[in-house]
Amino acid sequence: MKISEYVETLAREGESLAGTAERTGTEAPVPTCPGWRVADLLRHTGAVHRWAAGYVRDAAVEPGPFPQAPELAGAELLAWYREEHEALVRTLTEAPADVQCWTFLPTAAPSPLAFWARRQAHETAVHRMDAESALGEPYGHVAPEFAEDGVDELLTGFHARPRSRMRTEEPRVLRIRSADTGAVWTVHLSAEPPRTVTGDTGEPADCEVVGEASWLYAALWNRLPLTGPRVTGDESLARRWVETAGVG
Repeated sequence: MKISEYVETLAREGESLAGTAERTGTEAPVPTCPGWRVADLLRHTGAVHRWAAGYVRDAAVEPGPFPQAPELAGAELLAWYREEHEALVRTLTEAPADVQCWTFLPTAAPSPLAFWARRQAHETAVHRMDAESALGEPYGHVAPEFAEDGVDELLTGFHARPRSRMRTEEPRVLRIRSADTGAVWTVHLSAEPPRTVTGDTGEPADCEVVGEASWLYAALWNRLPLTGPRVTGDESLARRWVETAGVG
């Protein structure tokens, strides 16, 4: 996907998140984030937006502290979130294509600007789902290409890091297959961090998960149950994913 497409998605998803939060009210509980209310969701996502925008805006090449969100509530908190979201969209839109700044995932990206546009688009889309869970409505549409990209970022980026807790005592193979886009990932599990290969390597899978890209996106981010007929083989690997693969 192009940087402009990520930024357009970020803008749309952030507006949807804020609009949904306005409908639920900031004190509504968020079922997909146990212990959180919508106010916590807005504070977290707004702070992430400020954090990301700072690296790009200041061309900061070293990691810095995570900003604290203000203790606001109700309409004031919503207004603050919208300001942070708009500032991030503006920063990514106006930044020079060759800006050099810090990034944090091992996934190859064409540039730091592409990294942050991609990361913030997915950050916001997943948290938009969280806001919708507070409303009790089905999740809104996620385009198949964007969903496939988000699954790839999760598997080859977040779970390639040493901090991934998705481990198995013995080597196992988990295969993820997108039924509508055709994308396939082969995830090698062991006592070490997962190693994901794009494509079907031909080796037998201990567990295979097949579904439309939008379902995989929500399920692998633990926003939908990773169970049912879409999961075949050793379902204990799917249960382990649910228990250990959350991204902090």
